[in-house]
Amino acid sequence: MNIFDFKIPNDGEFFNTLFKDKNIEITQIVSSDKLEPKVYNQDRDEFVMLLEGEATLELEGRVLKLKKGDYLHISAHTKHKVLNTSSGALWLAIYFTAII
Repeated sequence: MNIFDFKIPNDGEFFNTLFKDKNIEITQIVSSDKLEPKVYNQDRDEFVMLLEGEATLELEGRVLKLKKGDYLHISAHTKHKVLNTSSGALWLAIYFTAII
């Protein structure tokens, strides 16, 4: 399998789990440029990297513009929303529970 092998969805986003066990989940996300507004508030931390394209996120009221290669850590229970993406934006998301 190759992470750059994907079809762009007509609308929304496509989520493909690459690996999952009890502590971690690694997901390929492919975005169209037609997104439905959705607020995320996840139980786990997320490390996300934009591998292709551009995106704009709202994270706790701040607007972040991301380009290819940008990454960020989103702590569990942090409300966030993808405002827009370029067609074919490719993400690598790693979901995990932080050990405190």
